[in-house]
Amino acid sequence: MKKVILFDLDGTLLPMDTDQFVQTYIKELALRVAHIMDPKLFVQALWGGTEAMIKNTDPERTNEKVFEETFLRLAAIEKEKIWPTLDQFYETVFPTFSYLSSPSAVAKQVVEEAIKQGYNVAVATNPVFPKAAITHRLKWAGIDDIPFELVTVYEEASFTKPHKQYYQEILQKLEVEPNDCIMIGNDKQEDMVAGSLGMRTFLVDGYVIDRGEVSYQIDDHGTLEELLEKLKNRVGIFSE
Repeated sequence: MKKVILFDLDGTLLPMDTDQFVQTYIKELALRVAHIMDPKLFVQALWGGTEAMIKNTDPERTNEKVFEETFLRLAAIEKEKIWPTLDQFYETVFPTFSYLSSPSAVAKQVVEEAIKQGYNVAVATNPVFPKAAITHRLKWAGIDDIPFELVTVYEEASFTKPHKQYYQEILQKLEVEPNDCIMIGNDKQEDMVAGSLGMRTFLVDGYVIDRGEVSYQIDDHGTLEELLEKLKNRVGIFSE
């Protein structure tokens, strides 16, 4: 029987202060497009496009499509006038943000141990970023060479966290049932909502995010180091 562990990325396999990262990312990106459009309008359009992705529940439209349509409308600009600059940013500037993360060698050990224990592994990061940006963050975490069965990116996903449809889409792509999956993350809402579908959940301590909006059952929790030991010893939710 196929068993899968889904790993969140930011704050989980890649320890970081997400708020600080997002603030720096937006500030630097706005500066890079200042010669094309007003930075304030750009930020407004960027947030508008992101909000549209988060609200979208149409399985026929990818997050990329939703963002692009909304952003270009709000920014009142043609794609060819700004997209090359955005693409260049993700290739050359985005990689320099690695200093905002605190990579841990334990992250790769955890994923490798999961594979050793017979699990298929996937990265279930919120797909609101282009593939290029997510690939860079996998490199920062030192796990870009891991044979993940799936990495959720905005070019291919049609939903975002905390929608249950986001996890249902993953289950469909991996061809598994919820009770054959474990979701590991640091967000009490966006990651732990997977438990409401029947997945088991593990909350990684250290950079926990809790908006206090909705409370979901957490089957286990601990640091990355404790997670590694539990995997090795096959205890708790890893005992089956």
